[in-house]
Amino acid sequence: MAKPTKGKAPRRARRNISAGRAYVHASYNNTIVTITDLDGNSVAWSSGGTIGYKGSKKGTPYAAQLAAADAVKKAQQTFGMNVVDVIVRGTGSGREQAIRAIQASGIEVKSIMDDSPVPHNGCRPKKKFRA
Repeated sequence: MAKPTKGKAPRRARRNISAGRAYVHASYNNTIVTITDLDGNSVAWSSGGTIGYKGSKKGTPYAAQLAAADAVKKAQQTFGMNVVDVIVRGTGSGREQAIRAIQASGIEVKSIMDDSPVPHNGCRPKKKFRA
C-alpha cells in the first residue's frame, strides 16, 4: 500500500526587520560582521573566511569589505533591512573598510559606536627576574 502524499508545508511568513545592528569584530587575523535585529538575534553574518580567503588574507581590509557587503546583502534580501547601527570591536585593519562597505551597500547607517575592550591596568605582570 502506497503512502498518502502530503501537500507542501505552508511557507513560513517572512519576517520584515527594517532596523537592526551591525557588529564588526576586527581582529588582526580576521574580520567578522554580524547583523542582528534590535533584540540582538542574529539575522546574517559573514567573515573573511566565508568569503573564501585563507590564512593571512582574511585579515586584510579588502576581505573585511567583501564580508561586510555580503552580510548586508543577506540581511537586505532576506529581511528587508534598511537602517542599521554599527558597533565596532577590535583593532584590526578591516575596521574602517567594513564600515565604508556597509555605508556603500545602500543601507542607512544611523550611528557608529566603538566598543573595543580596553584593559583598565590589565593583568598582574610576571615576577621580576633575579639573577
